[in-house]
Amino acid sequence: MIRLAESSDLESVLQITGETVTEIYSHYYAAGVVDFFLQHHSRENVLSDIKNGIVWLLEEDGRKVGTVTLQKNAVNRLFVLPEYQSHGYGSQLMDFAEKKISEKFSHVHIDSSLAAKEMYLKRGYKEKKTCRIETDHGDILIYDEMEKGFIVSKRGINYNGKIFMPQSNTENGEVDAETIFQYFQESDLFWAEYSGGDVLKGHMVGIVAENGELDFHYQHLNKDRQVRIGKCHSIPHILGNGKIALQEKWQWLNGDLSSGESVVVEK
Repeated sequence: MIRLAESSDLESVLQITGETVTEIYSHYYAAGVVDFFLQHHSRENVLSDIKNGIVWLLEEDGRKVGTVTLQKNAVNRLFVLPEYQSHGYGSQLMDFAEKKISEKFSHVHIDSSLAAKEMYLKRGYKEKKTCRIETDHGDILIYDEMEKGFIVSKRGINYNGKIFMPQSNTENGEVDAETIFQYFQESDLFWAEYSGGDVLKGHMVGIVAENGELDFHYQHLNKDRQVRIGKCHSIPHILGNGKIALQEKWQWLNGDLSSGESVVVEK
């Protein structure tokens, strides 16, 4: 079972981290580098991450045997107690980490120690950069920044409560950088309210497809007191920061009946 760590789990996370670094890393790094790792994963840093809700624990038969920290799209502090290694627990933690990250991001990042590099290569990670740090003792820490991309599934996107702002729009559109959209969703039913800039008050209503695409009609009252009506199809894209960008193709259903394209981005 993998669960979110609580403050009461601090000693367990420190034990897993400390024993792994001391027993495993000593086969790959000089003593000064091992000390560097232990200082980096200090009590203060681990407790801060636990309080921020980004530390996870793997339990087996009531024993806490592994841990991983997920900071945005980065996998950090992935350790399994030495006596439990080579039993698949590291792979379980990586499967969990990648699944969580893939829900919001298109890439996963990891700083790989020499001890874990082979595992990451087998999982499809690519080397991006080799880094060197000189420790206080003069020993050199060498590690690789590694990255793995995956197709982010749009299935399951829920727009409820999200706020979007326009990034671009064609000249015949009436929303601009001052317009703010508040989205709502129940099941596959979608609606929104928007106002700001040239729009005094607007509403949208439509359907969310399984792949997260939106089909809806919109109407608003502009600053000239004209009611404008149109239809739109939006395709979501997950940005590197996990936010949603919507690529929109729309058409007016009154007035000149012209079409246009716009992009709105989650705030």
